[in-house]
Amino acid sequence: MKRDTPPAVPAAPVLSPSLRVLLTLAAAAVVLAGVYFARGVFGPLALAIVLVVICEPARRPLQRLGWPRWAGTTAVIVVAYLVLLGMAALLWVAGTQFAGLIADYADKLRSSADDVVAWLQSLGLDQQAADATAAAVDPKTILGLVSSLGGTVVGIATALFFVFAYVIFMAADAARYGEAERVFGAERRPVIQRARQLNTGIRRYYVVNASFGAIVAIIDGLALWALGVPAPVTWAILAFVTNFIPNIGFVIGLIPPAVLAFVVGGWPLFLGVIAIYCVVNVVLQVLVQPKFVSDAVDLSLTLSFFSVIFWTFVIGPLGAILSIPLTLFVRTLVLEGDPGATWLRWLSGDRSARPRPASDHQTAGRRP
Repeated sequence: MKRDTPPAVPAAPVLSPSLRVLLTLAAAAVVLAGVYFARGVFGPLALAIVLVVICEPARRPLQRLGWPRWAGTTAVIVVAYLVLLGMAALLWVAGTQFAGLIADYADKLRSSADDVVAWLQSLGLDQQAADATAAAVDPKTILGLVSSLGGTVVGIATALFFVFAYVIFMAADAARYGEAERVFGAERRPVIQRARQLNTGIRRYYVVNASFGAIVAIIDGLALWALGVPAPVTWAILAFVTNFIPNIGFVIGLIPPAVLAFVVGGWPLFLGVIAIYCVVNVVLQVLVQPKFVSDAVDLSLTLSFFSVIFWTFVIGPLGAILSIPLTLFVRTLVLEGDPGATWLRWLSGDRSARPRPASDHQTAGRRP
């Protein structure tokens, strides 16, 4: 007589969900601490990766024409170097002109600072607040800020040697990685597809930012020129560069021309510059651009804003510019390969994240 086999009892999970979350957070903290202490190497490496991803399409026309692989790799390297040198030149021009303007208008800055202090004291602010305001617009403080920014640029320039080397190696490897699907076929197709989607999202993000940045820079520059604010080209360059910093880049690009407008034309010109920047940037960067950025990267506005602060803290100033690509990379690496992370992907802004239909769950739960 055949004995009935007792029903199988599902094994209890080794770790509880809360403990798994704590272990995941602990592992993430260890990894981020390592990145923080190695940010001098990781920052240029991340910049080089993003540059190669952006410039990779330069290889395709040569491939279609049947040129050898080294020609396509050379094209990617040359375009990446031109982008890097072009951005460095823009920052250098803007920085040197800004420092010259501060030196030329030092006396007017001091006089304007005294007027601001007197106005604040007339409103009843204590001496400490007035002194802090005066120090903020003091020429020495502004020159110190410019010097610190210049030191940051010098630090980035020092790392350019590593970036140049990384670009060469990664561009050569990118040509080899392009054959991964042909070599492995369906075995690694999901991973390859996720990598392609990540690269496409990064390229679209920077194309959108560069396009809107150019439009904003032209409009701001022309407006400042019409108002008579000195060096409108410098502020147009600053508006273009800061457009690559999500959410808070607009404020960074507004402060210097607004301060200079106050020195040159007083309150009317100061308020006029703020009004023009707010209208132009709010319409384009707040109402229009996020729609295109969302279509390109599928990140929520909250996560985009937080990523700027987070990655700037982790790897320094480069983190502000690379925040969106780094966040996309983490999401692709950690969440997109996990079927149980659909809810977290949806929270991050990924519109393609949808729960599986109930029929799929039932089918997956049946045994043949």
